[in-house]
Amino acid sequence: MRIGIVCPYSFDVAGGVQFHVRDLAAALGGRGHEVRVLAPGDDGDPALPPFADGCGRAVAVPYNGSVARLSFGPVVAGKVRRWVAEGRFDVLHLHEPLSPSVSMLGLWAAVDVPVVATFHTAILRSRAMQTAFPLLRPGLERISARIAVSEDARRTLVEHIGGDAVVVPNGVYVDAFAAARPDPRLTGTPEAPVIAFVGRLDEPRKGFGVLAEAVPRIRARHPGARFVVAGRGDVGTARARLADPTAVEFLGPVPDADKLALLASADVYLAPHTGGESFGIVLVEAMAAGVAVAASDLGAFRRVLDDGAAGRLFATGDPAAAAEAVLGLLEDPVGRRRLALAGARAARRYDWSTVTAQVLAVYETVRAGLPPVGDGRRR
Repeated sequence: MRIGIVCPYSFDVAGGVQFHVRDLAAALGGRGHEVRVLAPGDDGDPALPPFADGCGRAVAVPYNGSVARLSFGPVVAGKVRRWVAEGRFDVLHLHEPLSPSVSMLGLWAAVDVPVVATFHTAILRSRAMQTAFPLLRPGLERISARIAVSEDARRTLVEHIGGDAVVVPNGVYVDAFAAARPDPRLTGTPEAPVIAFVGRLDEPRKGFGVLAEAVPRIRARHPGARFVVAGRGDVGTARARLADPTAVEFLGPVPDADKLALLASADVYLAPHTGGESFGIVLVEAMAAGVAVAASDLGAFRRVLDDGAAGRLFATGDPAAAAEAVLGLLEDPVGRRRLALAGARAARRYDWSTVTAQVLAVYETVRAGLPPVGDGRRR
């Protein structure tokens, strides 16, 4: 099958949608399908995967509590039209087609090709989305199947746009995380346990501020506790938020191999996010690596953690609650190990072998000309 996948965000700043597109394309290629990806960026950009094509310079735009790097405009639209026409795809798979970027242009350019759209975003209210809906409606009618990566993303779609979607979650290469080897420099001890965090420091919704306030509470009972943080952002500004600037080790942005080693080394993974999360891919990665997870009680996180059966939940935005959740895990090694094993088992359902099969089932449905997936009749 010839499959075209369109990513609205550039690959030069990593994010969940980009990782999803990259890994889905690789998983489909591993099954013998011919896959091309289109994304913002210039051809030859080293940030683009080898199976991806660039369609123009990306511009940074604030979106959903983050900063998205998008491409739009008549020149980009012309490149998208040519890419779609020359690709002769059996299926065109657009991610976040409501974002004013390449995926929206791909939707307008789709002619005589089945279109599958995946929605990643979970927003409780969006005036921009509601205002733009009349302009988007003609394009949305071209979508043969809608996928949402979580119930939260599906609810956003239903409430703001209408219709429905089949839920197919984000994927993780579980075996890679399960087989990751700890880094001796980051491995904790009973006297100096390691608490890990991966996330952008300059996005408040990722919760570094909650972590910063939880640190002294945890170290009051465990003075040797080490906090290891990986992610983009101004380290100087982040360190200034700490009561003890030496309490946290900042690794900066790390490649995948180093992230695997960090998760495999940690005693607890802390996810203090405050909102705007539709899934929780980093939770699944930590679970797959075999580390016990303490996470904010967001709806998306609650579902990934099976209502607390696969990880410890605490009140969102509450540093004291976050500290108590971490302390409860540190002070109960047997329970922590039991929770880590439950998380590792739960992570298996998000392995790309399972997720790819679900995506391919949607592709086959639209190619067969069956009633649209996600129109309220079929879920």
